[in-house]
Amino acid sequence: MGDVRRGGASGEARPESAEDLTEVSDFFRALGKQIKLLRERAGMTQKELAGHVGYTEALIGAVERGKRTPQPELLDAADKLLDAGGLLSIAKEDVQRAKAKARVRHPAWFRDYAGLEEEAIELHDFSMVDVPGLLQTEAHARAVFAMRQPLLTEEVIEMRVAARMARQEILTRWPRAIFSWVIDEGVLHRPLGGADVHAAQLRRLLEVGQTRGMVIQVLPLDRTEHAGMDGPFILITPKGRPQNAYIEVQTSSRLISDQEEVRILNARYGTLRAQAHTPQESLSLIEKMLGER
Repeated sequence: MGDVRRGGASGEARPESAEDLTEVSDFFRALGKQIKLLRERAGMTQKELAGHVGYTEALIGAVERGKRTPQPELLDAADKLLDAGGLLSIAKEDVQRAKAKARVRHPAWFRDYAGLEEEAIELHDFSMVDVPGLLQTEAHARAVFAMRQPLLTEEVIEMRVAARMARQEILTRWPRAIFSWVIDEGVLHRPLGGADVHAAQLRRLLEVGQTRGMVIQVLPLDRTEHAGMDGPFILITPKGRPQNAYIEVQTSSRLISDQEEVRILNARYGTLRAQAHTPQESLSLIEKMLGER
């Protein structure tokens, strides 16, 4: 058997702990406030700044709230554009150190996978319970963590939400990794967080699915064959390393490097993609669901 790592000290449990990362969170919030202050001083809206630096308005807003980590190129561009005199550019090294420390915002059982994900050059995800974490909106993620049993504290919920949003930075990097997701149609009918949160989540799926290099496929409910009945899984290839697989179920998680197990999951994923709607059919289905709301 290859390297199979299980979450928790016992090798099975996935305990939730409230790690103290106030210093990291405060740093990102303070840096975001500085960007906002400089932007407003320059008489510029979030949309205008986003257009100049090549980000989306929503991403600029998340950075200013301390919910997303500003990339070095954003700090350099904003520093020049907002006439910050080096105030933002000089923070790049501090941001990198904070990002490394912020990894512990993830629960202990998830950190090995999170480390691989950050280095990923290829990622394929089959989901049949919830929207994949990399595609979740902030409101959807917050709703999911808030309904966790046993209940999490508000502090832990916000920590988990921030960590999940930070993971999504890999979707904005260039050169872009290869991404694909196969999502069971049942997930799209589950309005977690309420109607408004769910509608925004469907729009987010459309946005990602229309992005070059990212493929979303929906596995329809009427299929008489389903290659993923053993449950969801992720195939991930870190740079310069063999492909791994990751599985979560209830209180257990597995990070698998045994190449025979990975090969089998690869074969299943290929079948799932063949059984699913095409990418365009999938986006059309999501658009139809939004139109019916």
